[in-house]
Parts: sequence; C-alpha cells; structure tokens
Amino acid sequence: METEGAARSGARDRFIVTQAEREVADLLPIDADPALARATVEAAPFWFHTFALNRAEGIYTPGAARDHRYRVSALPRDFGGMSVLDVGTFDGFYAFLAEHRGADRVVAVDNEQYRLWVASRWGVELGGGEGFRTIHRLLGSAVEYRRMDAFELDGLDERFDLVFCFGILHRVENPLGLLRVLRRRTASGGTVLVETYGVRPEDRDGPGIRVSEPGEVYARDEFVYWGFGDTGLERLARIAGFSRAESFVEVEVDDHPRIIGRLIA
Repeated sequence: METEGAARSGARDRFIVTQAEREVADLLPIDADPALARATVEAAPFWFHTFALNRAEGIYTPGAARDHRYRVSALPRDFGGMSVLDVGTFDGFYAFLAEHRGADRVVAVDNEQYRLWVASRWGVELGGGEGFRTIHRLLGSAVEYRRMDAFELDGLDERFDLVFCFGILHRVENPLGLLRVLRRRTASGGTVLVETYGVRPEDRDGPGIRVSEPGEVYARDEFVYWGFGDTGLERLARIAGFSRAESFVEVEVDDHPRIIGRLIA
C-alpha cells in the first residue's frame, strides 16, 4: 500500500483525476483503444493507482493516491539491466513503470491486506489483485506477481538491484524487522527506495520516530503506527545492515508529512 490521498465520494464515474495524478500516470502511457480503456476502468471496483489508459480521450483510472509527484525524481530514468522488487505493489504502477523503463526482471509482491483497509476506509469490498491483473493483461506484461507477505520475502531466494518499499514501513508493527528482510533481498551495492510517513517540521528536532494512536493520522484507518524523521530512519537502516542512507526528501501531501530516501546495501 502506498501514499493515501483524500477519500473520494460519489459514483466512480464522477471522480475527477487531478493534474498531479496525470503527471505521474503519463510516465507510463498505455493509450489503449477508447472502448477498451473505458472497460478497463470498470474492470476493478477500486483503483489505488492512476493509469493513463487513453490520454487523447482523457481516460484514466480513478486512483485514490492523489499526488505521487514527489516520488518521481527518486526513480531511475533508465532501469536497463536491473532486477527490481516492488513490495506492496497494490495496482502495480511502479512495477510496470520499471518494466517500461527497461528493467530485465520485475517481481511485484503484495499480501493483499489492503482489502481490509479499503473496506474500512472506502466501504469497497475487494477480492485482491483486481487492478494489477487488469493492467498486466492490458500491457501483456512480464512482471511476476506474488501474493506474499513482506516478512516472507526470503522465500524468493534471490536478490534485487532495486527494491521499492513505498507506503509500507509505517504500517507494519516491526519496521526494523522489515528493513532486515529487505536488506537480505538487496544485492550488494543495491538500493532500497523507501517512502513512508514522516514527522512534521515542528517535530523534526525531537524523537527520530513518532508513535501514532489508531485513527489519529487518517480517519477510519487504524494501521498507521509510525512517523519517521530522517535520523530515526537512518539509524534503523544502519541497524538493519545497510551501509548508509542518503538523499532524504521530506514533503507534505494533503497536509501529511512524507519522507523518501535511499538505503544502500
């Protein structure tokens, strides 16, 4: 699961795709036939990511993640020769983007527990993986999907040059344990690109990690436990076995702090 946007109300066909969403979605232009693009929108009862299905007709999936522009500068422009692991892929936008930009191998993983979160917050019942499978078929993609918990990643028995960990760390009860698992799955010299909930500017001189009450961060969402400052995240990364952490960026999205950085194996 990744950055949460403002909840949307009303019928799905009334959802407005913002310019911020389009800017990110257009990095992966699909440009399907208009009839197929419209059918694709209807193929999943809930979309987290925004996909550019047909830009000429303005047909995009109505993603709940409202603004991921802050992630774009952290992504490689060329994934050529890379093996990539996307942890918590949801609809798979970043996995498919890595493939689009030339990655040799992409594995996308999700435990699909987002079904509980979507039901609680938006009142939509999902079976799991609908959006990912729909886009996978549309693209004729070779991205490999695994329904797997992040703490079971050692079952993959391979290492990756680049690991995405977007919007996950603040939702697990044991963030240090997760970072240790990610380190074991990262090739020597490889990178984990981690994005998670941050701390507000007035708290950045305080404790490196903030603990949130259930439902404090997002209404009807009891699964946000932590907020990380760059010092706290850097210390956890070092304890987990990474050689260093770098390029921390702190932003606010919908009045919520986020932090993104690279953890180097």
